Amino acid sequence: MTSTVSIEELNIKIRQESQFLDRLRDEISKAVVGQSYVVNRLLIGLLTNGHVLLEGVPGLAKTLTVSSLAKAISLKFQRIQFTPDLLPADLLGTMIYNQKDMQFYTKKGPIFANIILADEINRSPAKVQSALLEAMQEKQVTIGEQTYKLDDPFLVLATQNPVEQEGTYPLPEAQVDRFMMKLKVGYPTREDELEIMRRMARTERREPVEPCITPEEILRARKVVNDVYIDPKVEQYIVDIVFATREPEKVNLPELKNLVAYGASPRATIYLNLAAKANAFLNQRGYTTPEDVKTIAYDVLRHRIIPTYEAEAEDIKPEDIVRKVLNAVNVP
Repeated sequence: MTSTVSIEELNIKIRQESQFLDRLRDEISKAVVGQSYVVNRLLIGLLTNGHVLLEGVPGLAKTLTVSSLAKAISLKFQRIQFTPDLLPADLLGTMIYNQKDMQFYTKKGPIFANIILADEINRSPAKVQSALLEAMQEKQVTIGEQTYKLDDPFLVLATQNPVEQEGTYPLPEAQVDRFMMKLKVGYPTREDELEIMRRMARTERREPVEPCITPEEILRARKVVNDVYIDPKVEQYIVDIVFATREPEKVNLPELKNLVAYGASPRATIYLNLAAKANAFLNQRGYTTPEDVKTIAYDVLRHRIIPTYEAEAEDIKPEDIVRKVLNAVNVP
């Protein structure tokens, strides 16, 4: 994919294979006002088979956005409300004994679907959260002595409330790292809020979201995303960013050394590459630019950088560290 002709051919192919994105966005907009940032990041997750975590205060349409995306695709969708009394068996399934024929049978849980909405995931204790680990990473579930493969595509889209809120349990680092991106969902603009009020302040049900794309279109698009060209210089740029979170003094950021307890894992390198290519696909380009990397860097890195107690005492957040790293690393 290095020649100009190859890139041009890929651009044409991307324009053809990305036509479903406009239909999908239009369908989601029937239920969701604004939130273009969230919708685009969810589409990146969909195109790269990457799980997405959305964080924000209640009432920002996180659940509505995820469920609207799922309903717009002809896939099996399950919404799981995480609560403090939820058990791993409620999520994965369990073995049930049938007295009639004196045998155990497997009753599969709601995890056996294509798109899982894990709603308010941090309102359940660690035992339930960790039950998702095997499913998210290995795309399989073990019930008793039997292991079951999950369907393809399989995507976990989780929402969580800020940890400062009442009744929340912090997600373990191993759990959070399995999410490709962590999105910070903010309040809508004044114009969007006005439109939300006009559209939602009614007693009758809003216009339902209908399936408008097929799983085959998504799987075809994923293959095209894999073919998006990424220059070796951009690849090196990604590695430089990730290494700067681990060894900040080498990019002339000695002040970060005492602020970062743990830098980004190798998953960050993989996901920055994939997400940058998917972002190029969304923009109907057959090649990746450094700007694609910078656009999604905050979402891929913010949950993979663990600040020190000193950083927390100074109210320095992972986003601040990512900003300093992006400003320090040379752009090719």
